[in-house]
Order: sequence, then C-alpha cells, then structure tokens
Amino acid sequence: MSLNAALFAKAQRFIPGGVNSPVRAFRSVGGAPRFFAKGSGARFQDVEGREYLDYVGSWGPLILGHAHPEVVAAVQEAAERGLSFGAPTEAEIELAELLCRLVPSMEMVRLVSSGTEATMSAIRLARGYSGRDLLVKFEGCYHGHSDSLLVKAGSGLLTFGNPSSGGVPADIARHTLVLPYNDPEALTDAFARHPDAIAAVILEPVAGNMNLIMPRPEFLDACRELTARHGATLIFDEVMTGFRVGLGSAQGLYGITPDLSTFGKVIGGGMPLAAFGGKREIMEKISPLGPVYQAGTLSGNPLAVAAGLATLRLVEADGFYETLSARARRLCEGLCQAAEKHDAPFSAQSVGGMFGLYFAPTPPASFAEVMASDAAAFNRFFHAMLDAGHYFAPSAFEAGFVCSAHSEEDINATVEAGEQFFAAL
Repeated sequence: MSLNAALFAKAQRFIPGGVNSPVRAFRSVGGAPRFFAKGSGARFQDVEGREYLDYVGSWGPLILGHAHPEVVAAVQEAAERGLSFGAPTEAEIELAELLCRLVPSMEMVRLVSSGTEATMSAIRLARGYSGRDLLVKFEGCYHGHSDSLLVKAGSGLLTFGNPSSGGVPADIARHTLVLPYNDPEALTDAFARHPDAIAAVILEPVAGNMNLIMPRPEFLDACRELTARHGATLIFDEVMTGFRVGLGSAQGLYGITPDLSTFGKVIGGGMPLAAFGGKREIMEKISPLGPVYQAGTLSGNPLAVAAGLATLRLVEADGFYETLSARARRLCEGLCQAAEKHDAPFSAQSVGGMFGLYFAPTPPASFAEVMASDAAAFNRFFHAMLDAGHYFAPSAFEAGFVCSAHSEEDINATVEAGEQFFAAL
C-alpha cells in the first residue's frame, strides 16, 4: 500500500470520509487522494516525494503560487506580534481601505473568516435591509454551506427550492427560489410572480462551482436592471472571482455594479479570510450600527490580514493580470489543439486566472449543459495527468486556476502531457 493510501485509510478512522472537505476525497474520480507535505511556486509535493504542477491552487487563493516569500514573511512578522487579539488592529483598516479602493462598489466592508460566512452574512443583511424573505439563487452556483443555500431546484423553473442536504429544514429551503443560470427570462418571470417579495438575487458573476461557466451579458444586465427596478439587493459572490479574473474582479470586468459583494480566497493569500461589503446605506444596517447581527472571534485575524495585504499589493503590479490571463489562455488553447488533432470531443475556456476544461464539443452555458458533458472521460484525463505530475481538480465540475508562478515551460509541459493522453484514446 502506498503512503498516500495508508494515510487515507488512517484518516477515515477519525475524520468523516477521511477528509475535511468533501471534494478532496476523490469520490468523483476514484482512487486515493494525495496527501501533500510542502509547496513552492507552481509546484507542490506529496508525502511520497512526488512533485506535481498545481492547477488547483488551494481552490483559488494561491494566485502567487505556494509559499510566496513576501507573503510568508508578512505572516511570520505578524505572528511574532501575536496570533490573535479579538480586538481591532490597524492592519484591518488598511485592508478594508484597500478593498474599497480596488472595488468601487464597496463603500464599507466587514472582514470575516470564510466565504460561507461572507455570503451567509450578506444574505442576512439584504433581508434585514429590505424587510423581505425570498432569496433568488441560480442552479449550479455554490455560495457556501449555510442552510438557505443548500437548496436544489424544484420540479419547475419557478418552483421553490427543496433541501439538497440532510439537516436543512424544508421551511428554510422554501424561502429560496432556484433559477437556471444565464436565463434572463426566468428571472424576469420570477420578479413578475413575486414583485414585492424578493429580498436579494445572489450569483457568481462567473460561475466556478459547476466548472467554469461564462455569463451572458444580457443575463448580468437583467440581474442588475430587475433588482434595481423591484427594490431587491443584487449580491455578487466574488469569493472565487474576486481578484482572480482581474484587479477590479468580475464586476470591474463586466461593468456591473452590485449592491453587495462577497470576497474570499485571493484576499486571504492562502489564509482563512473573507469579506462582504457594499453600499454604505446597506452596510450601516450591520451590528453595532444596525439591527442585523453578525460577529466572529477570528474576524480580521492579524495573520490572515497580513497575508491578504501582501497578496493584494503584489497583484497590483503593472502587467500582472495580462501575464496571468495569457498563461491560462495558452493552457486552454494548447489542450484544445491537442484534442482536435486526435478528434477528441473537448473544449476549454478561461477568464483571467480561471479556466474550465470540458469533455464536450463546446463550452457549456448552464448547469444542464455541464451535466451533459462526459464525466467518465474527464476522470480518465484526471488520472492520466495526475500520473504525469499535473494536478487538476478531482472533479469534472470544478474550475481550475493558474498562478503567476506558472511559467511558459510549465504550461507547455502540461499541454504536452495532455496531447499524450488524447493520442492514446
């Protein structure tokens, strides 16, 4: 038995499924997950000493790669001053000010510790601000594991949601309306049926949790226009896209100004940090200024704030996103060319430092189209690339990520490994 397999067997005795987040268990692709020991730049190494080019990047945060020296130094310096205070620090103000400068839609921001906490708080705030209960989300978008968001679509496009997880009361799920992504007509119908009941519409402006799904411009425009017309709050969940698709995040890229936004991943530089923010008049409804309660012992943790500040200052460098985007495009174009050479049904696309790989002739635009892709072919691809030392997300339904540490040579090596896979089909 390999050391990875032995550790997985041991982990399953003490940790449900052997992992602390479900997708890590490799249930979707089969086999034993790799247990990692260290990383540097675009590479990391498992406990058996095997090295991999990493295209997961801790699921997005590591835009600078593993153990970037300036980020590590910032965390070390912060740790020497104290791990946690449970009280305000000056660095929190610096980070909040920087976030508001880089994302003009945010006039005020509250720091939290996870993307789930950020989206949960933003939804509570939107409901408290509007005095309404109904939430609209879109099929295939993931906004964390709070109760009102673990909801699947009902039997029709405009039916209320049903719980998609044990432990979620149906009475909570009924306050969430689930609509198809990229469908402005469905959203128009929802507001026609519930004109004065919808508190908020939440969406990933670029979906990354059903693989990478690009938004149709008319869809984003409808989200903004309809929420403004009906007095509902538009929430952009930029936990994944924030500072990943561009310095202005997805809202800057597409020119849409949401009322509230949530951020995570990149803003923590690999440490547990997230945020929600938006219009001052809405944010002032949060405790201690207003009646909407939110709190967190480790919110604004000094180590996480130090990592976030160091990361955001580095991504502000001239040309950072141009180079990052070029690397992601080269990866997608190279794999598509390799697949086309061998007549394999495959497509790929990227935006900023995010990319999607699909075993389908064209990139999908909805959850239903994602589900129609060939997941079994992806699983074969995943294991072939893993054996060749290229680590992709262990699921056909997750976006991938490049980092600034990926070199042209790294991308070329991955494309070459992909070509060998397609040639062997």
